[in-house]
Amino acid sequence: MAAPSCPDGALLERRCILIIATLAAFMTPFMTSSINIALPAIGTEFGADAILLGWVPTSFLLASAVFLIPMGRLGDIYGMKRIFAPGIVVFSVATLLCAFSTSIWMLIAIRMLQGIGSAMIFSTAVAALTAVYPPGERGRVLGINVAAVYIGLSIGPFLGGILTQFAGWRSIFFFTVPLGIAIILLLTRTGGSWTERHPEHFDVAGSVVYGMMLLFLMYGITILPALSAWVFIIAGAVLGAAFILLELRVESPVLRVRLFIENHVFTFSNIAALINYSATFAVAFLLSLYLQYNRGLDPGTAGTILLVQPLVQALLSPSAGKLSDRIEPSIVASAGMGVTVIGLVMFALLSDETPVIVIAAALAVLGLGFALFSSPNTNAIMSSVEKHQLGIASATLATTRQVGMILSMGIALMIFSVMIGRVEITPDLHEPLLQSIRIAFAVFSAICVAGIYFSLARGRVRSA
Repeated sequence: MAAPSCPDGALLERRCILIIATLAAFMTPFMTSSINIALPAIGTEFGADAILLGWVPTSFLLASAVFLIPMGRLGDIYGMKRIFAPGIVVFSVATLLCAFSTSIWMLIAIRMLQGIGSAMIFSTAVAALTAVYPPGERGRVLGINVAAVYIGLSIGPFLGGILTQFAGWRSIFFFTVPLGIAIILLLTRTGGSWTERHPEHFDVAGSVVYGMMLLFLMYGITILPALSAWVFIIAGAVLGAAFILLELRVESPVLRVRLFIENHVFTFSNIAALINYSATFAVAFLLSLYLQYNRGLDPGTAGTILLVQPLVQALLSPSAGKLSDRIEPSIVASAGMGVTVIGLVMFALLSDETPVIVIAAALAVLGLGFALFSSPNTNAIMSSVEKHQLGIASATLATTRQVGMILSMGIALMIFSVMIGRVEITPDLHEPLLQSIRIAFAVFSAICVAGIYFSLARGRVRSA
């Protein structure tokens, strides 16, 4: 296989980095969204209940969240390429292994390995783009990167549904592997470490405490309302307090806690991102179940309907990012959060007779809200830190995204646990499933309303 060509010359090096980062930004979301549409087929083959099925996406997110901050810090120390490149390799190999899973537990375990590779990719890609592009072009470039994410999300349900229906769910993994190989070949055409290196001591102790803290907290959230969940959550909170004290005393911490204290734009922008993803990530998961179980649609048709939301995001994200180069990003992002609330409320009113056109309209509203929020919010975060902090800023943003996704799935799974229990979904559970989905969307709507406050509370990015 011949290596794809990259522009020659130092002046065009950043364009090659943009191509690589954009392809990588497409690959992981495509995998995530395509697997969501295949969950019913996976559950049928392995006889998995709804709770266990939820761990197929959750295990990936959990592993990714634990490793994002340490990988971002390593990127600041050794250069982004030295972390990004092996991350692509790990992700691609794990993707291939997923296709050969023989049980639901094996699939979940390999998805965790895939999550580690994803952490190495997403903790460095946005940081590399921010480092090589000047502020005047940054919103446009980050908008392109975000658009690639949404294109992956948009094609995922449609193509994943078609592949699942006609070639089985394993074909999704086989389809993704060649893209990883293409990115690896592209990497051979770039030089350097992509950013300035800042040789410092890597905080191993802080990384271990951080990882255990996040693991305990997130696992506890995903098994609520079980009594044991509170044991993990409390243990995670104790480790969190210990982590903060440790990082304040270490000369070269894995996460500069003072950055959150001193930089309000950075802090509130990340909180806004956390809330946004907490309120929206489970949308595809919930609608995939609703469309296939409650409405009786096949995976291909369900995937086609779900195509609307990320397609709108992909079309509008570059323009939203460019808009945030000229207009205060906090205003654009807050407007996007408000539009997202409208879309979530529409889904909270779902019934068995809701017209498909209404579902598509609600997805379009969500797509508009996500586009207005994501690119400007990313621009605000990455523009609020110094150049030597780009890796950790990118990793922090990715971590808030992953933790938000885990919280979103945790909320959905907790509602399922209370309303349905740990049983395989059958036609007899039609009404409890619909009630669970409506409750979940109502909760997400309320969470997103709170996000508007934090989006506005960050203040003006320009003055910062």
